Amino acid sequence: MTRPLRLRLLLRDLSIAAAFASMAVSGQVPLWAFGLVLVAVLMGVLGRRPFARYPRLTAALLVPLAGVLYLAVASGQMDLVVAACSFAGLVAAQRVLSESSPATDGQVLLAGLLMIAGGAALSGELLFAVCLLTFAVLASLSLGLAVVEAAVPVGEPVPVRAVMRPLGRGTFVAMLGAMAFFILIPRLNWNVGVRRASPGLGTATSGFSDTVRLGGSGTLKSNPRVVLRARLSPDPGTEQLSSYWVGRTYDTFDGLEWSTIGASTKRHRTRVTLRPGADNQVYQRIELLPAYGSRTLIALETPAKLGNALTHTALGDRRTQLQELGGDELRFVEEGLGYSYEVYSVPPGTDTDPGRMNQQETDQLLALPDNLDPRMEELARRVVGDEKDPLAAAQKLSAWLQREYEYTLELSGDVADPLRDFLFVRKAGHCEHFATALTLMLRTQGFEARLATGFFGGERVGDEYLVRAGDAHAWTHVLVPGRGFVTVDATPPAFRANQSLQLIETMISLYESVEALWRKAVVDYSFRDQLDFVRSMSRPPRDASGQPRPSSSLPPLRAWVTAAGVALAIYGLVRALSQRRARRPAQEATRLVDAVERLLARAGLPPREGETLEDVSARLSGEAHPLAPVLAAITRRYLEARFGQRPLQSGESARLLAQLRRALDDGRPTARAS
Repeated sequence: MTRPLRLRLLLRDLSIAAAFASMAVSGQVPLWAFGLVLVAVLMGVLGRRPFARYPRLTAALLVPLAGVLYLAVASGQMDLVVAACSFAGLVAAQRVLSESSPATDGQVLLAGLLMIAGGAALSGELLFAVCLLTFAVLASLSLGLAVVEAAVPVGEPVPVRAVMRPLGRGTFVAMLGAMAFFILIPRLNWNVGVRRASPGLGTATSGFSDTVRLGGSGTLKSNPRVVLRARLSPDPGTEQLSSYWVGRTYDTFDGLEWSTIGASTKRHRTRVTLRPGADNQVYQRIELLPAYGSRTLIALETPAKLGNALTHTALGDRRTQLQELGGDELRFVEEGLGYSYEVYSVPPGTDTDPGRMNQQETDQLLALPDNLDPRMEELARRVVGDEKDPLAAAQKLSAWLQREYEYTLELSGDVADPLRDFLFVRKAGHCEHFATALTLMLRTQGFEARLATGFFGGERVGDEYLVRAGDAHAWTHVLVPGRGFVTVDATPPAFRANQSLQLIETMISLYESVEALWRKAVVDYSFRDQLDFVRSMSRPPRDASGQPRPSSSLPPLRAWVTAAGVALAIYGLVRALSQRRARRPAQEATRLVDAVERLLARAGLPPREGETLEDVSARLSGEAHPLAPVLAAITRRYLEARFGQRPLQSGESARLLAQLRRALDDGRPTARAS
């Protein structure tokens, strides 16, 4: 048995890796399936095929794996589409590790196509597009080489260099088809019934949950993913904002976790007023990007009104409503890929109403956990002294914490009492430790306070500000009579902004920009957008007031220009196709074969029943016939012209036939004797 072409198998295995990656970028494929497929592809790339001796036994192993996936779906632990995608990856892995054959190769590439369809259903974003194009290129080259390899006589080398150029043209066509596939699939919305993952690099934040557990590794602080874009009016005009973006607040601490006793309202509204406004409010048009991964609205402190919200979905944008939860949290009712909305916030330093709070919520601002270390009260009293003003006391405690304690993200393992560990043992922690310590120390001295979470900072890019996942932050709200809640931050100032590397931050920003452009121009460019574009092209010109001009009964100039461009493009395509048909390379190659077979028949070497020219060439090569070298060269050239899109040049058929006639004349006695 002839060994398969190594390059072809390498391209095939790498195409499977790209197809599986198109699903894996969604972040929904289970890790064990990811690991199995990764190992299989690596072994395939290294030329190891351990399943070649036991193809049926190893294929039987897929049955229990299918059963495991079925149970996971039936128990609700796995989505049906995710399970199907995982199984397609396992089938491809088993085939990659088996002996190569036409049937195996076809099954591998079919599994690759299924995984691409699965990737479109699970993600369909920019990284999926990269994987799709990679699969299209590698799979097309592998298929083309397989056709050439099958057509070359046994023992003859595969003309890889000669066919790569025509294969490259075919691959370019495959890429165009892949692009059309990618653009059409999200618009047709195959993923309507599937919960789509966050696109691109996945969700960057863990969202705003109902509780915050004190401690943890703090890896979020170094994440440079952009989660929020905002336009502000009036424009601050600074490169770096020193602003707090609040998401929600917490009033109850049990020693380990923060929560809130505030109950959510069942009302869904398009506009919510949290507190009376003020003069010179700060207007914000905010977009929460898919990497944000939560439905909680974010706004500059102290938000007064929020509304005009849009949900960005695979079907386009639509108006959505908001729900008010405890802790001043507002959450989008509908789930989407991203959101945009408007906010008016009270200017910093303005006295504000604390908002709607009942007696239980007010009392909770002084509540302490049952297991609070008694040393904390003594420590707070020693720092605060006889200070009676809550804001002055908070500032004293904040300055003391910043001076006496260190900031660190290196926290490993859970401890029974994280606050005690921070204050009396480790004396180092991140923003949650500093904010929790300040809040509870204030309460021990009779000052009302609560914990707030959100983001701090903002980097100016163009005319808007970007907030990254690494800007996530926690701080303290101290209630000051007559002024409302005032922000006091105990975290050392140098550690409030995100601490990711500048180079990584720049690269991520570039990726985020390309992904946002791609999502806006391609993925989210829905059928409705297409219709709106066509209508805008044919709409008559309007005057400054927006009314159609009376004299413009005909379509505007842009419509005529667009129509002319489309007509030229169609004309060029038709002309190119008609010229391509005129070449008729296949017919020329077929005529060459007919002429060769007639010459062979006259020389007493007619093809046997069912033999092709490749079969005749292989038979003569096996018999060491003197005509074999010339016939092998003609056969190889015929295959290139017939299947490799390398047509015969003018007069080339005549030269090849002349070479065959000379060979026949030179070996006529031998030929007749055979």
